[in-house]
Amino acid sequence: MTVSNEISTRAAQLREQLNRHSYRYYVLDAPDIPDAEYDRLFQELREIEAAYPELIAPDSPTQRVGGKPFDAFTPVRHALPMLSIRTETETGGAAAFDTQVRRRLELGPDAPPVEYVCELKFDGLAINLRYENGLLIQAATRGDGETGEDVTANVRTIKTVPLKLLGAAPEVLEVRGEAYMSRPDFERYNSRQRAAGQPTLVNPRNGAAGSIRQLDPLLTAQRPLSFFAYGLGETRGWIVPATHSA
Repeated sequence: MTVSNEISTRAAQLREQLNRHSYRYYVLDAPDIPDAEYDRLFQELREIEAAYPELIAPDSPTQRVGGKPFDAFTPVRHALPMLSIRTETETGGAAAFDTQVRRRLELGPDAPPVEYVCELKFDGLAINLRYENGLLIQAATRGDGETGEDVTANVRTIKTVPLKLLGAAPEVLEVRGEAYMSRPDFERYNSRQRAAGQPTLVNPRNGAAGSIRQLDPLLTAQRPLSFFAYGLGETRGWIVPATHSA
């Protein structure tokens, strides 16, 4: 079936509008249209894609959920090693780290304090998102740091993960962060499960990790997952900021 320019243009407009509205809703927490209007636009796009499958694009919001179950995950070799992040749960560990840093820098007791940038650590599953020319091409777990697992289909179901970057994008941009389940979302999910007489999750961390490693993306889509970016992997066609604040 021949696709008219009008239909092709409308599909592109709907993808752009829905992705922008999703960003405002899930990332900025500042929706600018009612849920019913979003649903109407989403349904219109789904109907166009059903009639013209050749118009289905990788960044279409209709492609967040779907796909057949996998037999196993495909190994992914990281372009740059994906290091683990050290976790400190008490001040004693942080003090010991400072002592080690001062010793390696050969700082005496009268030297000024070392300044650090500290961030709270999300307890979930480390993920590497690879974008090429702005499109999400692959999502992989950390694995052993050198080789992870391809979990792209599952990560695409996370609403806070953009399928297409806004604005001008570099040739290659790897964004590293944590797929996690917030405690309120965890509690709400378990409440629904109990009400339905279904199994509940043990804790948010296991819930997030287990959801990402589901062989069936449709099951992952039912879990309330979020993503928090904290670092970069490989980049190409972009100058990496020289300072943390940038």
